[in-house]
Amino acid sequence: MKSTTDQFFKRIENPMFQAAVAIGMVLVLMVSGKLVRMSGLITVPVLFPWMTAAAFMLLFAMFNSVISLSVADMIKYWGRSVYGFLGLAAGAGFLAYLFSSIPIGEAGSYRWIYVVVSFGYLVFLIIMALVRKIVEFAEKEEWTQPRQRRKR
Repeated sequence: MKSTTDQFFKRIENPMFQAAVAIGMVLVLMVSGKLVRMSGLITVPVLFPWMTAAAFMLLFAMFNSVISLSVADMIKYWGRSVYGFLGLAAGAGFLAYLFSSIPIGEAGSYRWIYVVVSFGYLVFLIIMALVRKIVEFAEKEEWTQPRQRRKR
């Protein structure tokens, strides 16, 4: 049982696997949205594929950043993460264009959402790196004897 969980966590730590799962979920939701739209059960907006692509880019950014806290080699993880995010952004954008027939330039505010999520992803990675450095510093610090402060 332990080896199965170890394999699962090893896969989850792979940013390419994370991006592949995200692009798979994007495809599933876009196909589902298209089928629901064709059936006429619910009104699905024309820009639903762009919304799906942006949502999964944000999910990838959040989960990828949090998982970066547990990896051993941060630099290697960052490189693969950025490539995974670029692949996800390109793949999800391509799928959104295929399903909506609307280029990102004509998708209204989704172009800016793409920019904000991309910039936010980099900010998430930087914040997680800083959190990791702070935790590493706190672990090295001697806490057995607190510093005495002068009373004024």
